[in-house]
Amino acid sequence: MVFLLTIGAGLVVGGVAALVATRWPSAQDPHVSGATITKEVATHPGLAHHLRHHFDPRTETGVALIAATAFVVAAAVGVGILLAMIRIGFGLESLDYRLARLGAQHATSASTDFLRYVSEFGGTRGVIALAVVACILESLRGQPRAVIPFLTLVVAGQFALSNGIKYIVERARPDLNQLTGFAGTSFPSGHATAAAATLAAIALVATRRRSSWAKVLGAAIAAGGAAMVGASRVLLGVHWFTDVVAGLLLGWAWFSLCSIAFGGRLLIFGLPVAAAEEAADRQASPSQDRPLAGRRGA
Repeated sequence: MVFLLTIGAGLVVGGVAALVATRWPSAQDPHVSGATITKEVATHPGLAHHLRHHFDPRTETGVALIAATAFVVAAAVGVGILLAMIRIGFGLESLDYRLARLGAQHATSASTDFLRYVSEFGGTRGVIALAVVACILESLRGQPRAVIPFLTLVVAGQFALSNGIKYIVERARPDLNQLTGFAGTSFPSGHATAAAATLAAIALVATRRRSSWAKVLGAAIAAGGAAMVGASRVLLGVHWFTDVVAGLLLGWAWFSLCSIAFGGRLLIFGLPVAAAEEAADRQASPSQDRPLAGRRGA
């Protein structure tokens, strides 16, 4: 039962994330140089029209940032609603004791070991280790230096955010059958917050310049992994269900904020397309002598 609940939570949330990722706007650059695109546009003027209508990074990035901002607002409202549910005692709060008892009643040594292992992916050592490995791998891939400050902001910020809210709310932990160690108060789940923010950030940087299916898979694994970490905290008896839901919302909201902060950098991916557009403009107005964007570097 414990194994099924944990893995099932990951599959359900991961599936939803994959579905959302298939519809999420994404600005990507063609994997060819600006000079090549400029040459092809000069030879095939119709290509410029196609590029303008299907590969506009300004439009796609703008939509993505608006969607991310909307999610941040929705997550903040969601956390507030959860707090109201806890204070008044309605809605999802009714599941807290039920799921806590379920974890205590079906605990075995094997399931407890499994849950502790899964839980480590949201612990302090776990998320820091994952972020460091991601930075090293992205450096080897030759990715921009912005990856390191981005992951640092995500990891450090979520720790400060979740601990700050814990200090303000001061919710007591479950007292049924705590199967692992813990620190601090209960709301929100720090492990869920850390896993949600960090795994999403790693998925983002790891799937840059990858295919759309790689991005969908990355989103599914990140969201599903965070859900499994959250489920492990409930079934280990150290967090209420509402703590975990709030932690997931908080982590994904913080990741979205960090993505917005660094989102302007995505526009550089459109420089080859901008070069094609300027080349088309030069075709229409050959008397104008303007440098091409592609020559400034892509």
